[in-house]
Amino acid sequence: MRQENGVEVGMMRIPVTITNDSGKPLYHQIKEQLRAMILSRHLPEGMLLPSIREFAADLSCSVITIRRVYQDLEQEGLLYTRQGTGTFVARVGEEERERFRNVAVYEAFRQAVETGRQVQCSSDEMRSILDELLQDTEPN
Repeated sequence: MRQENGVEVGMMRIPVTITNDSGKPLYHQIKEQLRAMILSRHLPEGMLLPSIREFAADLSCSVITIRRVYQDLEQEGLLYTRQGTGTFVARVGEEERERFRNVAVYEAFRQAVETGRQVQCSSDEMRSILDELLQDTEPN
């Protein structure tokens, strides 16, 4: 199985895409994608995730990388582990889901504003670009 196709768990596929040229560490890429899939309910509550070894092998990365991803997401309350059974998607309340969503969007905007400032875009120019993007991506 190729990295782009993600990891298959039973009948459900976990579509994690990692690239070596993104500038972000593999750990960060995997963690952010899993977090987004959990918060968007793409990975449902109670779903058994692949074992650390299985996931690492399927993504051609280190077991240590996947262990760290699982541990960090468990500390955030998005995963839980049952000894001898595996790692599962945790129940995420609406308030927590909303908070994570707002933080993710805020971070993306913050990075976009930093990029705009680096290339000397004015606030009005950036607002115009955002308005254009919102119009271009409006669902039909």
